[in-house]
Amino acid sequence: MNPASLAVSLLPLVAYLAYNIIVPMVEQKRPSLSVIMNMQRRRWVANASRRESPFDAILSGNIMGSVSLLASTSVLLVLAVFAMFGQLSTLMAALDSLSLQRTYSLLDVQLHLVVMLAMFVQAFFAFTLSLRQFNHFCIMLGALDHDRVTSDEEIEAIARMNALGAKNFNSGIRAYYFSVSTVAWFVSEWLAVAACIITVLILAHREFFSSAHRTAASAAVIAARHRAQRQEQQ
Repeated sequence: MNPASLAVSLLPLVAYLAYNIIVPMVEQKRPSLSVIMNMQRRRWVANASRRESPFDAILSGNIMGSVSLLASTSVLLVLAVFAMFGQLSTLMAALDSLSLQRTYSLLDVQLHLVVMLAMFVQAFFAFTLSLRQFNHFCIMLGALDHDRVTSDEEIEAIARMNALGAKNFNSGIRAYYFSVSTVAWFVSEWLAVAACIITVLILAHREFFSSAHRTAASAAVIAARHRAQRQEQQ
């Protein structure tokens, strides 16, 4: 396998890891959609501490159901890639029949399947960790004592657990997004590079420049303004 082909195969995995490292650095200067939503998570916990209602349990259950579905899908994808290792001759014949004006070596395909497997395994671990953290969040939320005023420290701790679950959920989703580049590799190495760059741009736009970001930021500003007005009245 020549170095250029190996680099293209590894590009989605490297881009995925780099994105998860660089974005938190950028968030220190410009809050992302995830950072803004963490503020809403704290408001959720603060409000939940003042009410006894199944509403919060329903919300938590819906979140965990979505994460569980994606975790199960990750397992199926991992098994599918393993199955492809057992059908390499059939896969090679299928690729040759596509007439895409490129030559696939057995080593090229094997190494690329390893990269795909790494992406889906990463997604599986991210989703299962997220599911576990949301489960911890539900327990912590259910353990709130409504007979007393919940301290800010306790609210912060519960909100952080929710934020950790969301962080790993987003990590799993990103692994799915970057996996598109690994599929594009079978068509063209240049298409794989283009798909990887486009994926980065789309994710960055959604996190920092999308309409959802502006809407969530507006909601956070309105909530902060109302909180300041209540404090002035007190």
